[in-house]
Amino acid sequence: MNYKTLLYIGSFLFLTLGFQQKHTLPDGFVYVKSVIPDLDVELRYFSQNNFVGDTIDGYKANRLILTKETAEKLKLVQNELQSQNLCLKVYDGYRPQPAVNHFMRWAKDLNDTINKQQFYPEVNKRNLFKAGYIASRSGHSRGSTIDLTITDGETGEPLDMGSPYDFFGESSWVAHDDLTEQQKKNRQLLQTVMLKHNFRNYPKEWWHFTLRWEPFPKTYFDFDVE
Repeated sequence: MNYKTLLYIGSFLFLTLGFQQKHTLPDGFVYVKSVIPDLDVELRYFSQNNFVGDTIDGYKANRLILTKETAEKLKLVQNELQSQNLCLKVYDGYRPQPAVNHFMRWAKDLNDTINKQQFYPEVNKRNLFKAGYIASRSGHSRGSTIDLTITDGETGEPLDMGSPYDFFGESSWVAHDDLTEQQKKNRQLLQTVMLKHNFRNYPKEWWHFTLRWEPFPKTYFDFDVE
């Protein structure tokens, strides 16, 4: 039994055992598992495996939330990849404003560099604002931006994209040239399939995409992920 099948069975059991959404979302938002039951979700900010090294404010569950339009388009991406025995793995979606505020507080504490070697080895922490890695608002808070990668449908292992997720540095830029041919091919596959279904990429982060014509282009939400 491959990883894709196990993931689908686990998601089906989760839904049928009665763990449906317990919280009311704002109109226009959905829990993405209700649209894509077999989606692999690993919200990094609901863990310590992130550049801060701690669970981030506003993340109270590993539950991916997006606008309904974004979830429906993402399902088309998942379906297309699965026809190639590949899957999506999502690291972040809707991000509440308290999380963004947490990032800002962390960035101002220049002595807190616990995960520097893993996520920003060549960037001085005092330059994170200037370089655009940390900002007072995030497009994620509008609910139609998503961070993701592609995984092998048999093993569940992410494809080699040439840099880790959330790595602050030029190796994360989509057009970075110092990559193997396979890494370039993997990045191009992600870019192509996402663009096909109306997602535009942020060129300095290979994993970061926003739905074109997003439903809330000027609204930043602050409800918790729970």
